[in-house]
Amino acid sequence: MNYQDTLYYLFNSLPMFQRVGASAFRKDLRSTLLLCNHLGNPERKFKSIHVAGTNGKGSSSHSLAAIFQSAGYKTGLYTSPHLKSFTERIRINGLEIAPEVVVQFVDENKSFLDELKPSFFEMTVGMAFWHFAQQKVDIAIIEVGMGGNFDSTNVITPELSLITNIGYDHMQFLGDTLPLIAGEKAGIIKNNVPVVISETHQETKAVFLKKAKEMNAAITFADENWKAVKLSEVDGKTNYRIVSSNSDAFLSVRTQTEVEDNEHGMWSVRMQTRDGDELNSAVRTQTKEWDSRGAFDLIFGLNGNYQQYNLPGILEAVVQMREQGWKLSNDAIQDGLKNVTELTGLKGRWQTLSTNPLVICDTGHNEAGFREILSQLETYTFAKLWLVIGMVQDKDISKVLSMLPKSANYVFCEAKLPRALPADQLAAKALSSGLKGEVISDVNEALAYARKNASDDDLIFVGGSTFVVAEIEEL
Repeated sequence: MNYQDTLYYLFNSLPMFQRVGASAFRKDLRSTLLLCNHLGNPERKFKSIHVAGTNGKGSSSHSLAAIFQSAGYKTGLYTSPHLKSFTERIRINGLEIAPEVVVQFVDENKSFLDELKPSFFEMTVGMAFWHFAQQKVDIAIIEVGMGGNFDSTNVITPELSLITNIGYDHMQFLGDTLPLIAGEKAGIIKNNVPVVISETHQETKAVFLKKAKEMNAAITFADENWKAVKLSEVDGKTNYRIVSSNSDAFLSVRTQTEVEDNEHGMWSVRMQTRDGDELNSAVRTQTKEWDSRGAFDLIFGLNGNYQQYNLPGILEAVVQMREQGWKLSNDAIQDGLKNVTELTGLKGRWQTLSTNPLVICDTGHNEAGFREILSQLETYTFAKLWLVIGMVQDKDISKVLSMLPKSANYVFCEAKLPRALPADQLAAKALSSGLKGEVISDVNEALAYARKNASDDDLIFVGGSTFVVAEIEEL
């Protein structure tokens, strides 16, 4: 088979959640384990970080990969779904798996795949692990597809587990309460493997503490140690001030840091050694990022305001990996975060497509994601807001629709896949929430309509579904 034949086989012979939804979801690891065994158990032949969470796991995975790349490590990255090309899912040092390697994998294993009949996702996990083992990566960042406990990626034993946050998504598979959803995602916590939780929720904290105790896994709630404060956006990147009780991690001196709000609402830091002596100025100035308050600044290559919730987990993960002996310099951290999109090819995270009118797209697609999207849109100045949106049909979208501004101009569209909610049905559901607009099924035609009718000082947002963003031609 050539590459196109191979893709046809992968997309049409194997059940694919991205396209068909529930029928492709399997609540066990049997097929993945059998496939890995057939491949010689590649999941045991490389070190890894396992990343789960309702929102932010993609951004966090790419960011960690960029940091390890910048530190000189040969770094694998497995993420899903892809936006433009199947090969986006499997990268080493930012380079996508070569089409001929995809063909090789299928040719060598097709008889077994035909017999096993794994899902599309199970097959891609096996391919990724096989590729990382073949190429002898130093480390791989592995993003969970959905949930955690029964996700196909959950056959690895990582150096560290990272769970970004918990929100309402995929409830028909993971449960209809936050503790139930957290319980599924806590399934990636392994025996004696440290776990970092990026964002603390009181409703779910006990779930993680209980699971970590059962697994004898050290647990850290990153937002109790780190605070990221957005300062400004410049040239498509965001300046952050970072303040942390883990500030010592960037100084090569073990410390405890007391963080206090001063009378002006600014963050200040008083740092002490374990012996209780204040760090002197000479030690502070060993690291140029630190200012007189003990905080440091960094530039992040991702612009969404919601990245402030991802940064604590990313930075805490770096601390934990440093403590395990990984050489992650301050420069590697700064360079990796600043150049994350260039290093890893990440797209669709608060990405500006054009100006006059300003066109922004984002893959956020659930209640928590839209809350942040709408909050950030409010920070812009514009004459009119246009929302070009499409959604999938296997989710309850009523809460998202109820959040959307009634004053905006809407263009309802749909991605070209069976899971997509037909644009006319989306428009009807939206109308019941007081939202009116045009129905133009094709994503790019919908965007073109908005551009044609918007003025230069309007703002157009495109999103509602990862798959809508994936179909934007200029992405």
